Amino acid sequence: MTALAPTLQAFFSTRLTSQYGASPHTVAAYRDTWRLLLGYAAQSTATAPTELDLSQLDADLINGFLTSLQTQRHNSIATRNARLAAVHSFLAYASRYHPEHLATIGRVLAIPPKRRPRNEICYLTDAEVTALLTAPDRTTRAGRRDHAMFQLAVTAGLRVSELTALQVRDVHLGVGAHVLCHGKGRKNRTTPLDRQTVHVLKAFTTERPSDAEGFVFPTRTGTQISRDAVAARLKLHTATAAMSCPSLSTKTVTPHVLRHTAAMRLLTAGIDITVIALWLGHESIETTQIYLHADMTMKENAVARTTPTGTRPGRYKPPDDDLMAFLQNL
Repeated sequence: MTALAPTLQAFFSTRLTSQYGASPHTVAAYRDTWRLLLGYAAQSTATAPTELDLSQLDADLINGFLTSLQTQRHNSIATRNARLAAVHSFLAYASRYHPEHLATIGRVLAIPPKRRPRNEICYLTDAEVTALLTAPDRTTRAGRRDHAMFQLAVTAGLRVSELTALQVRDVHLGVGAHVLCHGKGRKNRTTPLDRQTVHVLKAFTTERPSDAEGFVFPTRTGTQISRDAVAARLKLHTATAAMSCPSLSTKTVTPHVLRHTAAMRLLTAGIDITVIALWLGHESIETTQIYLHADMTMKENAVARTTPTGTRPGRYKPPDDDLMAFLQNL
């Protein structure tokens, strides 16, 4: 067995989980990257994955792998860059234990992420939010669950993973109502709730047995709802809401769109961008600044406050004529 296999095993069992404390989602993403890469490398070099050596993972092979992701698997640039980040993370770890491969590793680490155009942020207007929230059939428990879940997503801006993992003990509906989110990178944050969301959550949570360890939005059997199930339910209710709000039919509404909607609601209410970054749990304020570019109303207001082009510069001077001045002052 070469150095690659035991080093990769140590990276997952020790580095990611024990030292970095990576979330299960991160571990799964890195695992999938290496399953794809080892399969590609085995096919390209005619070598079994257990017999692959670190020296074979050179820049040419990694570049070929990244190209195949886009051309054969039709992955987006964002996915391609995420796969590259997983490769970089492991090789940076391997370089500490196998300095004999530093030259090869260094060339791979020098592969930059691919630049990609920034897409316009998709978010819902107030009318679309109202239509979506009224779409679930609240005569059924599943409909009431979906209504409460979407209400919380639109007002608190939780990620879909945070919504599905939310437990009853994380929701506080008394004075200073808030939810405790266990967010990306194992970072916890507290997000306040408005009165309408508190009312909806109180009505929904009183239906279920008192179980602090239970999930707020469970499946019919009480287990954690999957992210795919949330997306499917959202797609179903969006189609229903589009009957009364046709503009929804032109949008692809995903759980992350509800998070974008929460951010835009805060922005249009005049909340400072740094507060929105804290609200959403962003690592950097640069991530939050994308919402500044998405708000056309804010841009239009800025244009309205500027001096129109083609006007003569200078200060206003009142008319010298007494009669005209009298009429001006009336």
